[in-house]
Amino acid sequence: MSTTASTLSVRVARKHPEAVDICTFELVSADGNALPAFSAGSHVDVHLPGGLTRQYSLCNAPSESNRYLIGVLRDPASRGGSQAMHEQVEEGQMLEISTPNNHFPLAHEARRHLLLAGGIGVTPILCMAERLANTGADFEMHYCTRSPERTAFRERIATSSFASKVNFHFDDGPNQQKIDIAALLSTPASGLHLYVCGPKGFMEAVLETARENGWPEAQLHYEFFAGTVTHSDSDASFEVQLASSGKVVVVPADKTVVQALADAGVEVQVSCEQGVCGTCLTRVLQGVPDHKDMFLTPEEQAANDQFLPCCSRALSPRLVLDL
Repeated sequence: MSTTASTLSVRVARKHPEAVDICTFELVSADGNALPAFSAGSHVDVHLPGGLTRQYSLCNAPSESNRYLIGVLRDPASRGGSQAMHEQVEEGQMLEISTPNNHFPLAHEARRHLLLAGGIGVTPILCMAERLANTGADFEMHYCTRSPERTAFRERIATSSFASKVNFHFDDGPNQQKIDIAALLSTPASGLHLYVCGPKGFMEAVLETARENGWPEAQLHYEFFAGTVTHSDSDASFEVQLASSGKVVVVPADKTVVQALADAGVEVQVSCEQGVCGTCLTRVLQGVPDHKDMFLTPEEQAANDQFLPCCSRALSPRLVLDL
């Protein structure tokens, strides 16, 4: 298997329509060897035609070493990644991907697991459900979609050993089957852990409800797969200093830290550029960041010792970065 700087050469063995506007892509190693192991909640970075890089959760069983399976929604509001996957990537095509990373792992110390998936956010949640079922863990899964025809993996779930643990909720269905987030999250319990992935609004509603009801942050697990870099009239110019060289770079109000550093010849590895993946996470040695990401927890943001330069800015005149 070809591997360079933690990248893998893979072949698209199968491209399959799973639901309206959703396709799965089965990736196998270019030379037929086993792929690196992964755990439930893992994702890979896929390097797409045109130079884009996008992250997709793995949704096959971690016990499978012969393939990776990803699911991709064709999103009309995307920045080109999903369109490239649907329109330009075909069976037999070679792609470069990263080795698997996991920022959304299961808490194996939990006594019970509550899994909430919205739309294509089902990809890591489904992998978690299958892993929990295989280990005999206590869990419950809720899967929310716009309609049955837009619900990926329905047959796979229906024929699974844990089908009775999955509750489907359709936006176009009768009211009695729609998800009641307030009721689900009304009572936090010791040992009960919540996992949520899906559209930004869905996830924010779930997490806000949980926090209002007193769920400990340590029992909340989430992964945003798309974000929006927010700009405001209060965004101002500031400086970043590189601790290794002392070099100072001015970040204009209309540019991100990553862009300003790139203009100064300093490259920071990025992927999503939306503050959701953590690829560009950088230590802050001095100064106060203005966090605009959806990757760090509230406690991690409050510590102010790291930030995501693809989207976050500064509340102080200067940030000294561990670069």
